[in-house]
Amino acid sequence: MSNITSSDSNGTKNYFVNYNQDSTSLVVGSKSGYRLYSLNNVDDLELIYSNDVEETYMVERLFSSSLVATVALSSPRKLKVCHFKKGTEICNYSYSNTILAVRMNRSRLVVCLEESLYIHNIRDMKVLHTIRDTPPNPQGLCALSINHDNCLLAYPGSATIGEVQIFDADHLHAKTMIPAHDSPLAALAFSPSGTRIATASEKGTVIRVFSSADGQKLYEFRRGVKRCVDISSLAFSTCSQFLCCSSNTETVHVFKFEEPKESPKRNVEESSWMGYLSSYLPTQVTDVFTQGRAFAAAHLPTQGLRNVISIMTAQNQLRLLVATEEAKLYVYNLDPNEGGDLTLYKQHRLDDSRDTRDSSKGTAMSEPQNIDGGSAILASYAGIVKGNPVGQMSGTESEKLREMAAATESPPKGGPFHFNDDQEYPPLTQNSD
Repeated sequence: MSNITSSDSNGTKNYFVNYNQDSTSLVVGSKSGYRLYSLNNVDDLELIYSNDVEETYMVERLFSSSLVATVALSSPRKLKVCHFKKGTEICNYSYSNTILAVRMNRSRLVVCLEESLYIHNIRDMKVLHTIRDTPPNPQGLCALSINHDNCLLAYPGSATIGEVQIFDADHLHAKTMIPAHDSPLAALAFSPSGTRIATASEKGTVIRVFSSADGQKLYEFRRGVKRCVDISSLAFSTCSQFLCCSSNTETVHVFKFEEPKESPKRNVEESSWMGYLSSYLPTQVTDVFTQGRAFAAAHLPTQGLRNVISIMTAQNQLRLLVATEEAKLYVYNLDPNEGGDLTLYKQHRLDDSRDTRDSSKGTAMSEPQNIDGGSAILASYAGIVKGNPVGQMSGTESEKLREMAAATESPPKGGPFHFNDDQEYPPLTQNSD
């Protein structure tokens, strides 16, 4: 999913907000830690977990599991992988530069730096592949398909034009390059199946959807005509029928994937009319007539704030969710047949002042847990498996790779992890020989 990482450069409190892969939970990170909220009931959000130990500017949760990857403000080059229910740190990795984004599915964990990407096997956290010397990517723009059976990674192929590089993160090879826009990319998002990818450029007026297999353009939507905007977030609905787009304006656009319902006669007439116009008008003008328009729109109470969006089903109702860097969540009901202007259904305040007296299920990871009498910090999977003292990193990677990312070599004894129970991942125990 998309996320927001904000700083306090203007003196106000800004928060990191992010959904998990299927939008069943929301994380809010701040200088005082992070919180996980369930989105199953949007009327009254349940606090799943609260960590008030260290300032956090990036958190990624793996679906509904207990596995989270975090980056602290004090150590922006270090990734920690934790089991929040057990209160344990499983492992941590240090990189050569600031971590700009982390993406996960049930097969891979991807860490994005400004000019490189690291692909980890999520079952043993080993670095499988490093994509080096990527075009400068200061925003950490990348997307990973949540479908591990179609495990694709997308990132900018150029810093000057809107090229999208599609990389097969399963078989570890480049797949295709998509010339999506004339301007540099501003947002990327895969459909839940990973078969489509949506793109937006820094200009922000046109949203395009391509086949991730061969790069064929499937849809083109126009967000606006009058003004260029900064795109904050793109997201497919969990049902794959809708695509939503937010920006620094007060409007969130929702597009619907549907085939034209016009009669064949009208299609012939329109095609002839457009063919006549296209011979006299510039391509940019005729494109405006053929691009899809928003099916629905939501109007936020404020503008100028970065946000992340999602369309999901909660309590048997399709919802549009907008979480802002002010730690506010806006919930709109979306009628899949009517569309139009959406009415605000619910608003939640998720900052540090939120009343959490009903959140007894949340527990802070303040006290480490001893495992078999050892230290609580599990520095690496391989170190535990090979019998090294807990807290000691192991591996046989080259010196350069050790400097760039502390990677492990071997999976735990007993084979790789299996995702039979999302609620209790990973089932890691220390082996005592």
